[in-house]
Amino acid sequence: CARVKQTRFDTSPKMDKIEYRAVIKYFVLKGLTATEIKNELDSTLGDSSPSFSTVKKWAAEFKRGRSSIFDDERSGRPKTATNEEIIQKIHDSVLNDRRVKVRELSNIANISIDRVHNILHEHLHMRKLSARWVPRLLTVDQKRIRTNISQE
Repeated sequence: CARVKQTRFDTSPKMDKIEYRAVIKYFVLKGLTATEIKNELDSTLGDSSPSFSTVKKWAAEFKRGRSSIFDDERSGRPKTATNEEIIQKIHDSVLNDRRVKVRELSNIANISIDRVHNILHEHLHMRKLSARWVPRLLTVDQKRIRTNISQE
């Protein structure tokens, strides 16, 4: 009968990347090398420990004098183009010129044409009617008034 050795890796604690970085920073301050830090993390966390390349990268960052364990701010596109500021900019442009083209709105707001369509239809509830952007949810009276005005 073979004996199965029970290890503490089976119940290893899970940590997120910020917590890993804090531990790596602590070990760097104690003077451990990246290899020693990786061995410590492996013995404590088992399979859930970060890779050696991650440990090496963050150990080097902290040795260079980095103090923050958080990611640096990144420039570039925001996570979503659908925010209140963009929606308001598109809404103002449409109210200013109801014949404005989607491509022009895309250039004004600096977002994709698909996002402009989404904002117009899903957020502003507008549709294109006779080359004009109009609110989708008109009452019967509003529709009658629009019809009368267009026939004059």
